[in-house]
Amino acid sequence: MADRYIEPVTADLRERWGSFAFTPAWEEKAKAAIARYPDGRQKSAVMALLDYAQRQVGEETNTQGWLPIPVMEYVAAYLDMPVIRVVEVATFYTMYNLVPVGRFHVQVCGTTPCWLRGSDEVMETCKKRGMKKGHTTEDGLWTLTEVECMGNCASAPMVQINDDNYEDLTGERLDVVLDALAAGKSPKAGTQEPGRHTVEPVGGPTTLTAMVDANHDYRGEW
Repeated sequence: MADRYIEPVTADLRERWGSFAFTPAWEEKAKAAIARYPDGRQKSAVMALLDYAQRQVGEETNTQGWLPIPVMEYVAAYLDMPVIRVVEVATFYTMYNLVPVGRFHVQVCGTTPCWLRGSDEVMETCKKRGMKKGHTTEDGLWTLTEVECMGNCASAPMVQINDDNYEDLTGERLDVVLDALAAGKSPKAGTQEPGRHTVEPVGGPTTLTAMVDANHDYRGEW
């Protein structure tokens, strides 16, 4: 897994993001998130607000988005929290990017099920396109990260790209997805196995077949 570190606060970074504030659209979402919690518990909305802030940064930079320290400071002030508490949340959860990323954040699962099913081939496909773990390509299009299990073991190997998962991958299938994204298209998310819809057995079920069309009670047959 790539090392995580916070982007250093420079004068340029402070100048760029020091005046960050939610746009009206994101502030509406922020207020709605805060309103879900009872009085005295508004700080519990910190995860939602960090996500909204990251997405707004993404809109402004045409990337997946990330969280500069001045943006975390803004969220802390918005929720009347110590900045360190906000930083603790942002650094704990890998859904938050602590350094600039590209237009597409390609997160390749390298945990055992994906590895056994060919994640090495998936990673090699990324490298052939100029991606390097923990780095963004020079054209700003791709950032590559190797991650731990993201819960798609039954359709391994998989990658998460921004908000979508792509599963049952081969190197060739991933190339198709990446080509489509680079061309500004929206490739089908989920399994890339032809004829498969989610994680049902390839070729159809071989057990509990009476459950396919109805809720069948097997208890009397066991």
